Amino acid sequence: MRTLFILVLVALLLGVGIVAVIETDPGYVLVAYGNYTVETSLWVGIAVLAVFTFLVYLLVRLVRRLIGGQASLASWIGGRRARASSRLTTRGLISFIEGNWTRARRQLLRGARNSEAPLINYLMAARSSYRLNEPDKMREYLGAAEDAESEAGIAVELTQAELRLHSGQYEQALATLVRARRNAGRHPYVLDLLRRAYYGLKDWGELAALLPELKKYKVLSAEALEELEREVYLRELASSASADDTGDALRQAWQGTPGHLKNDAALLGEYVSLLVRGGHHGAAEKVIVRALKQHWDSKLAREYGFVVGQDSARQLATAEAWLPAHTDDAQLLLTLGRLSAREELWGKARDYFERSYGLERSAEVCAELGRLLVALGEPKVAGAYYREGLLLSESSLPELPMPERTGVAVKS
Repeated sequence: MRTLFILVLVALLLGVGIVAVIETDPGYVLVAYGNYTVETSLWVGIAVLAVFTFLVYLLVRLVRRLIGGQASLASWIGGRRARASSRLTTRGLISFIEGNWTRARRQLLRGARNSEAPLINYLMAARSSYRLNEPDKMREYLGAAEDAESEAGIAVELTQAELRLHSGQYEQALATLVRARRNAGRHPYVLDLLRRAYYGLKDWGELAALLPELKKYKVLSAEALEELEREVYLRELASSASADDTGDALRQAWQGTPGHLKNDAALLGEYVSLLVRGGHHGAAEKVIVRALKQHWDSKLAREYGFVVGQDSARQLATAEAWLPAHTDDAQLLLTLGRLSAREELWGKARDYFERSYGLERSAEVCAELGRLLVALGEPKVAGAYYREGLLLSESSLPELPMPERTGVAVKS
């Protein structure tokens, strides 16, 4: 309050002083232009000059506003179109996810007209056309996507390859992917698409060659990569076994298998099984004996019973040497029964089969007991084993009422 009072007092004193100066000496201003002259006091001239300056300032501001207003209007109109384009693109993506391909394509193409980045619109419009089974439209929009963005070549190629893979056109997709595989580090997705293409073509050799890059760029999880690797080499073994009766191709495929997979139970078991089925019993016997010394595997022990070695007595002795450490292994006992039967040791074969049956009742051991007992003249006991084996192999039979004893009248 005190400060305000002082300011008002100072203003009054200044006003009085200025009035006193004006009255004492008003001054004189003369402005002449041609035949015209304007005379006034100094103080009025100052006031007129101040008003003139203010009017010029207002005029300049008005002109600037008019010029800037046009740019602002254009900017506002452009921003409005961009927002509308963004909304149409969003609606188009929602329609695509919902499965309304026709509406999605229409919205995406409308959104592309005023979009600063129409690439995504054209790519998704191409996907919609694929869903609508319109390949010509799909190619048209893929071309528009490439024209819209000069650096979109890889994205367009990957989209085209993915759509071809989806329709089972593996060879056409592969041709596109080979071109796109220029920089796998920047575009690791191309490796995943290549994996799908080679898998569809059943080209196990190329797929095996692709595995290191899949691992390097972590395209798949560790579990998925391990599963794929195992399947690839299993398929390689199977295809090589069917391609050559001599077994050379199969052995070469096994030599090309990575070391850590040679100890894999599934892969090793398949290799041995292929050797046996191909009649390469000597090689199969060596592999089984060497593998079981390192690590016991019941499936390999069972496979040993299918091997027809050059010396069956020695083969039986080898298998019997495993028995003390694996007395409860039903598969080993089944193999011992088969090897004993091959040596025509019928009593020993029956004993091994029955011990295997006591540990694990399976259709396989029931069938072995059945055919041995038929040959030994015990058809009733053999029939019981055959019936049990048949029921074990058909475990999905429905529950049905059975007659309590033979001779009961059958309802018709």
